[in-house]
This record gives sequence, C-alpha cells and structure tokens, in this order.
Amino acid sequence: MLRILFVLLTTIVALGAEDPWAKVREIKSGTELRIYKKNARQPVLAKMADATGESLIVVVKNEETAIPKAQIDRIDYRPQRGSRVTRETKSTTETTGAAQGSSGTSNSTSSSVNIGSKPEFETIYRRAPAAQK
Repeated sequence: MLRILFVLLTTIVALGAEDPWAKVREIKSGTELRIYKKNARQPVLAKMADATGESLIVVVKNEETAIPKAQIDRIDYRPQRGSRVTRETKSTTETTGAAQGSSGTSNSTSSSVNIGSKPEFETIYRRAPAAQK
C-alpha cells in the first residue's frame, strides 16, 4: 500500500512540473526579449525569432543570432497587449437664442490621440539552480 502511494505521489509531481523552456518556445516571433547571459554585465535586448531544444534564436540589430540554452540565466519578455494608441472624439451641439429673435446652433468637435507606455518586461524563464553534490 505504501509503494502504491509513493508511485502515485511521484507521478503527480512529475505531471505537475512544467518545463520552463516550453514557455520560451511558445513566445511569438517578434516579441521583445531581455536575455541575461552567464557572467554578462548587461542583458541582451533582442527580438524573438525561434527556440529549439538547445538554443534560442534571436534578432539583434537586424542580425540573427543563436544563444545556447546553457549560457542563459534568465529571459524576460514584453507582453504584446493590443494597441497602445487610444483615440477619443467629442462632439457637442449648442442651441443659442439670438437677441433679435432668431435662434442658431453651433457644433463643436474635438479629437485626441493618446499613446500609452509599453508594458513592463515579465520573466518567463529562469535557469534552475545547479544541483549540489
């Protein structure tokens, strides 16, 4: 009975554990990435091209580059959420009475365009810590 319980718990844990690299492979091409490499001072800012089992292919300054998975500590991405541009149009109509007995109407329309900021980067991949002996 104890063995069956142990096998059942192990199976549940194995099924519940997600492969973090699978999330990287699901990122759409063209998504902005911030890649932190081992022993690098600054992250690499790039656009997603493709991800294989062993490397990440990105575009940096119009040049396609492959970064081995083993060299990557962390990957952040900027979610693509609809348009940042919002348009607003307001129309008003006023009826005015003139002093000489005639009435008039005036129409006024105003439009505005607002450009919002980009969404913040979110972490999608973090290399698992090395197992200690």
